[in-house]
Amino acid sequence: MNERNYALLGLIAPLVAIFFIAASIALSPWFNWGTDALSDLGHSGNSEVAPLFNFGLLLTGFLMIVYSVTSFRGHAKYTSYFLVLAGLALQLVATFDEAYKPLHFMVSVLFFASLGFASISYIIEKKSKLAVAALIIGAASWILYGLKIYSAGIAVPETVSSMATVTWVMLSAIRIYFNKEKL
Repeated sequence: MNERNYALLGLIAPLVAIFFIAASIALSPWFNWGTDALSDLGHSGNSEVAPLFNFGLLLTGFLMIVYSVTSFRGHAKYTSYFLVLAGLALQLVATFDEAYKPLHFMVSVLFFASLGFASISYIIEKKSKLAVAALIIGAASWILYGLKIYSAGIAVPETVSSMATVTWVMLSAIRIYFNKEKL
């Protein structure tokens, strides 16, 4: 596969995550956005969809890593290191699910922090306004949740911060694929 085609993984990886998370939620009538974490879907002892959910995270992490070390690396070298870290951390979230309470919390924090650092790096490397917006939206979702400004499960800031970050990741993949610095 040539470098240009690897760029498609920057589109596919987030779509894989969305598909597996949405399927897991659809198959879990007990899941509640007001009280739950997305990781509740992956708890190997409590969730019947844990294999589906965790496989989706493992596959997404793998695809993100491959994208980061191939076509994305030539686009934003330093940011690619943070995306590799995010991909590895996402795989650790799936591997050490909520059954491994303290370890799961640590790798989850590592994952979301690495998304923030990837956005900061991309802002510096590419002067990306979209990454600025993603960082602000992601940080605000966590801050507002932490201050209890709104009442929701932790799945809400998890989803908001992740989706904000994948917007610039997916746009970078489109730019790389079409060999356009600006679209």
